[in-house]
Amino acid sequence: MSAKSAKARIGVLGASGYTGSELVRLLLRHPKVEIALLTADRRAGQAMRDVYPQFSPFTLPRLVAIEDVDWTRAGLDLVFGALPHATTQKVIAAMFAAAPDLKVVDLSADFRLADPAAYTRWYGGEHHALHLQGEAVYGLVEVYRDAIRQARLVANPGCYTTCAQLALLPLIRKQAIALDDIVIDAKSGMTGAGRAAKETMLFSEVSEGFHAYGVGHHRHMAELDQEFSRAAGRDVIVSFTPHLLPMNRGILSTIYVRANEREGAEALHAILGEAYGEEPFVHVLPFGEMPQTRHVRGSNMTFIGVAKDRAAGRAIIGSALDNLVKGASGQSVQNMNLMLGFPETLGLEQVALFP
Repeated sequence: MSAKSAKARIGVLGASGYTGSELVRLLLRHPKVEIALLTADRRAGQAMRDVYPQFSPFTLPRLVAIEDVDWTRAGLDLVFGALPHATTQKVIAAMFAAAPDLKVVDLSADFRLADPAAYTRWYGGEHHALHLQGEAVYGLVEVYRDAIRQARLVANPGCYTTCAQLALLPLIRKQAIALDDIVIDAKSGMTGAGRAAKETMLFSEVSEGFHAYGVGHHRHMAELDQEFSRAAGRDVIVSFTPHLLPMNRGILSTIYVRANEREGAEALHAILGEAYGEEPFVHVLPFGEMPQTRHVRGSNMTFIGVAKDRAAGRAIIGSALDNLVKGASGQSVQNMNLMLGFPETLGLEQVALFP
């Protein structure tokens, strides 16, 4: 933390996107930080209120281009990277070269995959900061909390992957489910596709409809493979299909698993309840209840439910979160809190918005 201020000085790269603006919303009410830098190359020179009018009452730095930032003089304690994938690696490498003590939480996919070959396969390009990949910590707090506290660079997980991993990792670690028989049927709101103008994201293109996309080749599969295989100690490949829903926020994953012979749906529910009994942002519902996206909207919560399938030995697991909060910006603030030594829940205590 800066010696000149009682608050940590924070920068947000890509503040004009949805995750960037969500970071600003959360950080404005965080008692231990001040927003000292906001970048948005296409909006450079504008005020944040010009991009998002909801910020009109607040005094915020004007948006600047990343290339105009002098990292040696910026005096920042931590930076959030809310940039598109394949652009963040070079930016973060330049930041660390100029300011080695800076801490970074990256919301792109650029540092999530430990294997550079997997990055090249799934993202179709060369990794431009291999010297940093080895120190990057995967930022799923409920799994890597201790490592995150010591990290300089944290790779914030993807939204779909957070939703599925929180529901499945405790069961995989306990060897409670068949690893080769996992099906994840996931649905997301439109903000998961970002704010850039796309014809396929027009209201008339998505309203009153519902469709799958990335079938058989969605990039988040790489994260699922990595984290499930780490937990199992062997290769795990699940079936995962994402769908786009005509709503703004939220992810709902309906997951189908086969319990091992000694386990049943009730036992899976008990394992999840034990794993998350002390976690502030994961709530396991009573057995048989399923989560709803409307019950987590605007919050950093993940709701998980377990129900018995009518097929013998099978269980249905539901997991719901807000893709912009626990699925992105809220989880990154949770990571920031750990990295800067703040209480983990600080600035994230808001209850879901309903209706």
